[in-house]
Amino acid sequence: MRLLPALALLLPPLMAASLMTGASSVDILRAGGDPQALLVLMESRLPRTLAVVLTGAALAVAGVVIQSLVRNRFVGPETAGTAEGAALGLLLVAILWPASPVWLRMAAASLCAMATTALFLAIIRRLPVREVMLVPIAGLVLSGVLGSVVTFIGWQTDLLQYVNAWVMAGDFSGVLAGRYELLWVAGAAAALAWFAADRFAILGLGDQVATGLGLSGRAVMRLGLVVVAVVTSMVVTTVGMIPFVGLVVPNLVSRVMGDNLRASLPVVALSGAALVLACDILGRLVRHPYELPVGLVLGVIGAGLFLWILHRRPANGQARGQAHG
Repeated sequence: MRLLPALALLLPPLMAASLMTGASSVDILRAGGDPQALLVLMESRLPRTLAVVLTGAALAVAGVVIQSLVRNRFVGPETAGTAEGAALGLLLVAILWPASPVWLRMAAASLCAMATTALFLAIIRRLPVREVMLVPIAGLVLSGVLGSVVTFIGWQTDLLQYVNAWVMAGDFSGVLAGRYELLWVAGAAAALAWFAADRFAILGLGDQVATGLGLSGRAVMRLGLVVVAVVTSMVVTTVGMIPFVGLVVPNLVSRVMGDNLRASLPVVALSGAALVLACDILGRLVRHPYELPVGLVLGVIGAGLFLWILHRRPANGQARGQAHG
């Protein structure tokens, strides 16, 4: 099955459907002769569509990277405390430097996301190697604790509404031209993961194997942390938390293509983009002209896909979580 050409053919129609779907009717073929339609298209629909594609692709790739780092299939950026760490960094900047520039908020979110992900890695290394399912449980516990800390600080500082914009279900309705460009940074970080795909694949075999092949496990781990933290923080900063993409998409692709990261990463990126874009379109159609947050739609569809993954484990064990070292 040639997934890459199929997904490459699927994505443009989805993007065209996204450009035409919304409260106001826009004909993309005739928008050039209608100033109002052209304004809606260039200022709202096109930025939103690009933001959705970048978010889906980057989060899916980040999911592959973090699963390679922890050697467990049941972990994603949204279940390792990474997103909550990014929200904590944004909250601290909002409290300490309310008038801070965008780059400072971005840096604080990335650093805190990196720190919480590193904390997660340190925790799971102390867990019994054979207890594979303890890894995602530990991630969920850490995410819950960090989420509670963020909520408590937001409540104490009267910034709870500000916090809800990040920790609630992701929403692309507020994306406009000039308000989504941070996601290109997330896309660049995801592209960096492709160049280091072979290193992540070797690290996924274990520290001893990586060392025996002359690879610095710590250097690859730091690179992976940077990729996951930058992608997650940019997404949280722009549209809030998007669930399940980094968890289910890598698992679905690995069932078909195996564990060849360099070959599968483009498919993972296109699959993540297509999934989030389809869910965003569905959210706009269910209660048209109103819309549901894409995070809510993904929560339902992603949960169903994850349950299917758990129930339909292949006989060769590709979907089983790998033991961490």
